Amino acid sequence: QVQLVESGGGLVQAGGSLRLSCAASGRTLSSFAMGWFRQAPGQEREFVAGISWNGGNTYYSHSVKGRFTITRDNAKNTVYLQMNSLKPEDMAGYYCAEVPAREVPTTEGAWRYWGQGTQVTVSS
Repeated sequence: QVQLVESGGGLVQAGGSLRLSCAASGRTLSSFAMGWFRQAPGQEREFVAGISWNGGNTYYSHSVKGRFTITRDNAKNTVYLQMNSLKPEDMAGYYCAEVPAREVPTTEGAWRYWGQGTQVTVSS
């Protein structure tokens, strides 16, 4: 059974940075695409970033492109989300997800496994 555990969330001032980590256990994630999603109170879950199985392709939502960077280290079974120039509107619970495919899917329903989430709070 795949377990995904996020870490790295916390409280930062606007303009600051955080790096989120998602560590997998139970099996290696080296063959599968990974993604980050977020959900703010009263809002729908939103795709943030995705990365193909070998890191060759990355995708970002318009709101974070140029500020966030998704990377992965398959040897460590970990995916990261570097968040720079944080804004108050970035405040949300952030969730790591895995899809049983090599490439990032176009539909959110394809994502199979989810972590418990880590909270990111940005003060103005």
